[in-house]
Order: sequence, then C-alpha cells, then structure tokens
Amino acid sequence: MTKVHNWQLGREMEYPYEAAFPKRQFAFVFNINRCIGCQTCSMACKSTWTFSRGQEHMWWNNVETKPYGGYPRNWDSKLLAMLDGIDPGGQRWKSGEGASGDDAEERKAPYGEYAGRTIFETPNDRPDPTGPARVLGYLPDDDDWDAPNMHEDVARSRAKKGVWGGAAQLPEHDNWFFYLQRICNHCSYPGCLAACPRQAIYKRPEDGVVLIDQERCRGYRKCVAACPYKKSLYRPTTRTSEKCIACYPRLEGKDPVITPDGAPIETRCMTACVGKIRMQGLVKVADDGTWERDPENPIYYLVHEEKVALPIYPQFGTQPNGFYIPPRWVPRAYLQQMFGPGVGDAIDRYALPSRRLLGLLQLFRVARKVIFRFEIEEGKKIGESTVTMSDGTTKTQAVYDDVAIGYDGNGKEMARVGVREQQFERPSEHVNSI
Repeated sequence: MTKVHNWQLGREMEYPYEAAFPKRQFAFVFNINRCIGCQTCSMACKSTWTFSRGQEHMWWNNVETKPYGGYPRNWDSKLLAMLDGIDPGGQRWKSGEGASGDDAEERKAPYGEYAGRTIFETPNDRPDPTGPARVLGYLPDDDDWDAPNMHEDVARSRAKKGVWGGAAQLPEHDNWFFYLQRICNHCSYPGCLAACPRQAIYKRPEDGVVLIDQERCRGYRKCVAACPYKKSLYRPTTRTSEKCIACYPRLEGKDPVITPDGAPIETRCMTACVGKIRMQGLVKVADDGTWERDPENPIYYLVHEEKVALPIYPQFGTQPNGFYIPPRWVPRAYLQQMFGPGVGDAIDRYALPSRRLLGLLQLFRVARKVIFRFEIEEGKKIGESTVTMSDGTTKTQAVYDDVAIGYDGNGKEMARVGVREQQFERPSEHVNSI
C-alpha cells in the first residue's frame, strides 16, 4: 500500500498503487430532481453495447428507485454495513466545511475531512474466503442480478419517525422516493483496478476512462467484488469482465460520420436523456490529482464553484468522477450518507440558484456535443419568485432574461439557450379549430 491524496476525503489514504492522473478526466453531473425514470438512457446503452449473448443481465447504465431499489440487489447497503461492522466509529466527517481563503486548499478539501476508513484501508480486517484481498468488497449472489427494476417507484413513508434521521422539508408529501441514475464513475482510484491480479484494468491517460483489457482478463471476478458501485460485470460466455467504456469512440471525436468536425460528443446514455438531467465533460487535472481551476468549464463550476453537485458515496475512497445534484424532497440524513457533507447547502443553492448557475442549468442536454466552456449573456430583470428554503424560511429569487452559451471542443458556439422560456400564442383561427 502507498499513500495518495483523495481531495473528496480531504486527506491522504492508502491505495495499492502510486497516484497517476490523466491530463483530463471524464466526469459528469446528473440532476436527480429532473429524472422521470423513463429508462431511455438504460435502453440506449443496452441497444448499443450489451445486446449480445452473455450480456442479458449486464446493465452499464441503470436507473434505480431509492431507498429500496438497487442493481445488483442492495449493492450499496451491503457494503455500507460491512464498513460499519469493521470501523466502530462508523462513517463520519470531522467537518462539513471545506477550507476557505486559499483556492488551492479548498479544492483539496471542499467537504472537510473524512474520519472513517475506506474500502482500501479495511480489507485485512474482514476474512475473505477466496484469499487475501486488496479491497473490501463482496461478490453478489446470482439472484442479486435477477431484477434490475426491483422496487421501482416504491416509496417510503416519512411518518415512521426515527428512520433516516427525521422527515423531509416538504410537509405536503407523505412519502418519498427518488431515481438514482448510475453508470461507471471512472474513479480516480478505481476499486476494480486495485483488485485485479492480472493488471488488466487501466485508466486512459488522455481522458481518465477506466477500461478492461479483454486480452489480459481471465474472469477471476476480483473486479466485480471490489467495485463498490458494482459496475464491473462478468460475462459467462467469454469468461471475462466488462464495464462501461464511457463511449470513448464518441469522446475521441474521431468518427467521420457522427463527429465530422472532430469535436467530442456525449455518451449514448447522455444524448438519449429525455428529462435533460445529464451533463458530461472533461476537466483539467493538476499533478496532485485535484482539478485545475477552470470556472468556465460547466462541470468544474457545478462541483467546485457552486458546490451544487456532490460525489456519490465518497466515503468508499475511490474518488468517483460522477456527481449528483441531490433531490430536494428526501430526508437529509439519508442524502448525507449517500453524498457526504454539504447536502443541505447544495440543495439550498439549487433551490435558490445564483444568476450564473440558473443560466448554466439551461444547458443540460441541449446538444450532443460535449460543452467545454460556457458563458452567460446578461439580460434585463423579468420577474421575481418566492422560494422556500430547507429551514422553512422564504427568500426572493430574481429572474433575469439571460442567455447561456455553450462552446464545443473546437471553441465554436454550439448552443444558445435563454433562461426565459419562449411562449407562443395560438391564433383563434387555426388548423384544428371547429
């Protein structure tokens, strides 16, 4: 084991390999509040990558209903219970506030410091029947893969006090659930890579996409056990493991048909999204693994400037590059377990967005191309609205007729969207009038 810096944990942690970072990192933000659970993203991925024999139960992209759903079954609650069983102190953070003043220091510890232990710091504390393990994990049973939509749309009543740490902040809703959209997080410290005895898993230096070398893989399934998000999947017909490849042919921009100008375009699941909840990007990575300051990059801005998008289960220690805007109607204690500290502030920033953030939110899923840079053209004030915050207080939201502009990898304008939605008044005499 060696020491590496994990900026999401705000500290150094143990990892089997020395730190090595790509020039740019594939990353994404999903806005949970907009998802309608239509599974269009799942089917787009399925019809492109996992429609062959041996891939029947293989879902690189899936949308599950929380708190009950999950694929494979109970993938997160099982590992969380294992961490709690090993570390008596549990999953805890020393502070919910990041460093202030120095921008570089804040990028190193935006959520405070994690005081618990990660999956890389605990494997020797739990006997593994298959032998010594580098990463704490488990191999799901065959039955766990049966139902990718188990408990879909099943809500939990908030009337049961003492569960999830109290009620949500919207009294008009008696029950709550939310959709969790999941693909491989292409982690900076992948559990699958750390566990592979064949060294068949690697991160591409140009974009940080995590891939499995099919020539080297022997199907030991160590990666399946070690990935805390269970996004490394075994294919029995080839006796190898497969996983999401971030649609890297599209990311490279080298396809003469779909990317004739060489500008990278989004993955299949991103482009197919009906609810416009997804935004994909490439962020610049510094030598120490933190993100270089780039407030014009939409992903950087959402994660580090506004801090409205949070990593999923950062306590696992993999430093995932998938981020989520948390749902507003879910009990905070449940969300803190899933997304770490800062959930309350993130929800408030989303409920009452800054002028720049409100503009950026319009650019989600506006085109197939990856947005590398955005800017806001300011317009006149067009109205105000009253917003209820998480503590029950109300604030006034000023709305401006601003225009958000996105630029592709070639620096060309690719999208221009106004904050003010266009309205069309139908004439009294029209085609279908009686």
